[in-house]
Amino acid sequence: MTIHDFPVLTRFDRCDRCSAAARMRALLPAGNELLFCRHHARQHEPRLREIGAELSIDP
Repeated sequence: MTIHDFPVLTRFDRCDRCSAAARMRALLPAGNELLFCRHHARQHEPRLREIGAELSIDP
């Protein structure tokens, strides 16, 4: 698994599910990127880890 230096999320980064402020960036094995708010990050994190996504969670 490659570890990437993820750019810091800003207030302009929005959740791909609901448009709330993004708190997690997920880099999928295919190279695509998804952003999630805290709620959707908790909801989708187990499956993202299962498929081998690299996750960057901002405080």
